[in-house]
Amino acid sequence: MPVLHAPTQSPARSLITRRRFVVASTLTAAGVAFYSNDIARHEIEVTHPTFFIKNLPPAFNGFRIAQISDLHLEEYTEDYFLRRVVDHVNDLAADMVLVTGDFISRGPLTPNISFQAAGRCGELLSRIRCPIRYGILGNHDAAVSSQAVRFHMENNGLPMLVNQSTRIERNGDHIFLAGLDDTEFGKPDIDATLPTNRDAPVILLVHEPDYADTIVTHPRAQEIDLILSGHTHGGQVRLPFFGALALPPNGRLYPEGHFQVGSSQLYVNRGIGTVGVPFRLNCPPEITLSTLRPA
Repeated sequence: MPVLHAPTQSPARSLITRRRFVVASTLTAAGVAFYSNDIARHEIEVTHPTFFIKNLPPAFNGFRIAQISDLHLEEYTEDYFLRRVVDHVNDLAADMVLVTGDFISRGPLTPNISFQAAGRCGELLSRIRCPIRYGILGNHDAAVSSQAVRFHMENNGLPMLVNQSTRIERNGDHIFLAGLDDTEFGKPDIDATLPTNRDAPVILLVHEPDYADTIVTHPRAQEIDLILSGHTHGGQVRLPFFGALALPPNGRLYPEGHFQVGSSQLYVNRGIGTVGVPFRLNCPPEITLSTLRPA
């Protein structure tokens, strides 16, 4: 009986097959990079969480809060994109607008460019039409210059809460809004931040979400109803079945979305901008439009 041999592939055909594989892989990688940079990085998603708050005053039932975070103007957020974000925020007609830090980036560009970006960022945010608007500092802001960032934001009509609280009034009722200094490069002080006489719900802004684990061990933790954070960018690049490729320090426990931490609720916004690389994949920029309801 004759012996059958499997057909052999010629060296030339094998070379062509390998070459096609390399070319296809290269084109695929280039396509993903183009999509992540030019398209996905600019596809804004508006999310609509509802937070149920104990003892919420009747006037705040249905109160809507627009939150944006991690703008990172200059690296790599463009002016035109931040203008688009502001237009989206204005279209939502929220009752209050909050910006939870990282208006600019620290590096790889020079500090002078970051200072200039802070001024432009303040000017762009001055177009927010909502009369009730506040911000806090992020780690990049504090690493470059807390003083400069705060100056440019407040000079353009965005009050900054740095270890401070304020009353938000509505039809004779009120709640408290509090903002911590950055927890990486600043000096956060929970006691100084929380209102002295807490007689209404408290919303606390803190840039780094993992600091929530420190907050809930504080003796006054029970006074905080809701914590709003950013910092993580949601990981920027999220792969199916794997999740985020990388998360920053102080943003690894709570990467994005809604959590219960102790007696407080925590919401982590994915942010607008990017750092490190100008890519987003399966992790679109986020504007959060939250609604408060009584628990």
